[in-house]
Amino acid sequence: MQSYKKGLVVGAGTMGMNLAKLMLGNGMTVTILDIDPKVLDRCRQALQSDLGSKVQVHFVSDWLQVGECDVVVESVTEDLSLKQRVLKDVEAHVGDETLILTNTSGLSIDDLSDVMTRPERFVGAHFFNPADLIPTVEVIPGRSTSGTCVDDAVDLLRGLGKRPAVLKQSVPGFVANRIQHALMRECLSILEQGVVDAETLDDIVRYSIGVRLAINGPLRQRDLNGLDTHLNISGYLYQSLDNRTTPSPLLEALVEKGCLGRKSGNGFYEWPAGSGENYDRQERELLVRLLSMMSED
Repeated sequence: MQSYKKGLVVGAGTMGMNLAKLMLGNGMTVTILDIDPKVLDRCRQALQSDLGSKVQVHFVSDWLQVGECDVVVESVTEDLSLKQRVLKDVEAHVGDETLILTNTSGLSIDDLSDVMTRPERFVGAHFFNPADLIPTVEVIPGRSTSGTCVDDAVDLLRGLGKRPAVLKQSVPGFVANRIQHALMRECLSILEQGVVDAETLDDIVRYSIGVRLAINGPLRQRDLNGLDTHLNISGYLYQSLDNRTTPSPLLEALVEKGCLGRKSGNGFYEWPAGSGENYDRQERELLVRLLSMMSED
């Protein structure tokens, strides 16, 4: 098992900042690279606010300032061509034995690795925000990813306190985002039909299936309920579920009006100035408490 002590995070956005926090919390030294000085400064301020002014992180804006590293996590914007350019730069500036991970939410690992000279040491690692708290990380090998690379990624993630979930094959959106978008498609359909309002829908999901999914997952829950019961219900219910293959008109209309959620001040809910930051703090507190209870299992 390889020891990972020096990590490089490429991309200083929210995910990159939380990835750095995760590594630092597990004894690694961390360098964060971002070409945008404003983004880099926001990341510095956020880490110092959370971890204190003595936090040992190197913030750099140029590859020439990057020293040796054992592992690189690419975490730039979810754009194929941008990620490919970054990965070419990564290979040009790190050692031959460096493990390279991409934190993509669903882009093809094979498409990303097309530009690489050594794709066998490259693997997808889909973290979920906040990356320093959420335990599961989807590990997605490409066609050229070696078994050793997958094993190394799993070892690294376990050393960071994560629960690596290795996919047997790569599919668009991987696993979690496919399930999340299938759920969201039905939620939007229900809103469009006027069955409930947004707050009521959230309340139903949170305090019914949501809490049970956190405990059991969907398949164990079906076993507990009885697969024959599930089959009987699916026989009459599936025909009325939303199965469109295009985005929701409701979602398109909201985006067209500039209602983007927290970032614009309104979406399904109103987000007055400062409320998003307050919600972040509340969410983290609840996540810590929930995960603490789940770890007692």
